[in-house]
Amino acid sequence: MQMTKPRRGLTAWMFLALSGLWMPLAVQAQSVAMTGGMGKKALLVVNGGAPKAVAAGDTFQGVTVINVTSEQTVVEVAGKRQTIVLGGAPVSIGGSGGTARGTQIVLSAVSGGHFVTEGSINGRSTRFLVDTGATSVAMGMEEARRMGIKFEEGERIYGSTANGVVAGFRVNLTTVRIQDVEVHNVEAAVLPQAMPAILLGNSFLTRFQMKRDNDTLTLTKRY
Repeated sequence: MQMTKPRRGLTAWMFLALSGLWMPLAVQAQSVAMTGGMGKKALLVVNGGAPKAVAAGDTFQGVTVINVTSEQTVVEVAGKRQTIVLGGAPVSIGGSGGTARGTQIVLSAVSGGHFVTEGSINGRSTRFLVDTGATSVAMGMEEARRMGIKFEEGERIYGSTANGVVAGFRVNLTTVRIQDVEVHNVEAAVLPQAMPAILLGNSFLTRFQMKRDNDTLTLTKRY
């Protein structure tokens, strides 16, 4: 397996990526994740955007906060209530589709033209960077451990990076989810170097038809 190295300047632009926005379709449900807390406020990520501190009674991007604790937040969207657990996978709420599975992802570029979004792997929330030059989904060992991925049991692989040849592991991810779209059995590479985001490579992207229109990237699920 050939692996591509992360693009130059990855660490620098990732700080700018915190301002990235997810542009949802009007008919889709709102996707909400809780990434932290600030006293009586919850840090919520709505539709893959930047974290926002929201208190009970406040409404942010159509999501109304009902109650906040240190471990979870109760929110309401279009009359539907849902409990969001700290550190859990994004939860879809509202929308005309109900329990229907999503088939389309729409992203807006952040500074530098990169596409960054919140999502989850095997039910654990994380942050992705779309990288069409990467053979597969790729992540650092520290992030893999945080998500409970037993990569040491995977196949040993070697690849070239800016620091020379490194040893890593090939694994299969049970699920990769971005907003309402979930893909199963996705190949990934776990590498020793730390990464500010998980590279969303072609083992995920080839399952979608990709269309870019200026600063908007649309991924439509093929299978």
